[in-house]
Amino acid sequence: MTSTKSVHDAHISQKLRLLHGALLDILSTMNRPERDEDMIRAAGIQLDRALFPLLVGIERFGPIGVVDLADRAGRDHTTVSRQVAKLAALGLVERREGAGDRRVRAAVATQKGRAMTGMIDAAREKMGRAIFESWEEQDIDDLVRLLCRFAAAVRDAPRRE
Repeated sequence: MTSTKSVHDAHISQKLRLLHGALLDILSTMNRPERDEDMIRAAGIQLDRALFPLLVGIERFGPIGVVDLADRAGRDHTTVSRQVAKLAALGLVERREGAGDRRVRAAVATQKGRAMTGMIDAAREKMGRAIFESWEEQDIDDLVRLLCRFAAAVRDAPRRE
């Protein structure tokens, strides 16, 4: 006779596999270059596609150091450093001394950069509204609540050796 625990474990394993597959679908779709190009076009802005996610990351998480930004973007820190310099040259971000370590130069969005990410947010909202058009309000509320809870759990989970 199969124990209740092993049935439960098999059920959880199956659900985790489905969850992982769904996350991979979302990430691979959102990481496609044409998605960024669509967002840039919908926002009505002029910005190199490679700079787009970095500007958003700096606006959301800034002030932020290049190494942290590179980790979040899944890119090499030397490449991100050059790209942040381009954003600074465009007047979209500025570099400041880090609060905790004066050797670290943290990037922060300028007023012009925040205005641009505001346009991106408006385009993202329009696209999101189209996706959720046929969803019930409670389903959207549940998705947001559970996804935020999951994100916090993943973020705060201790690293395993």
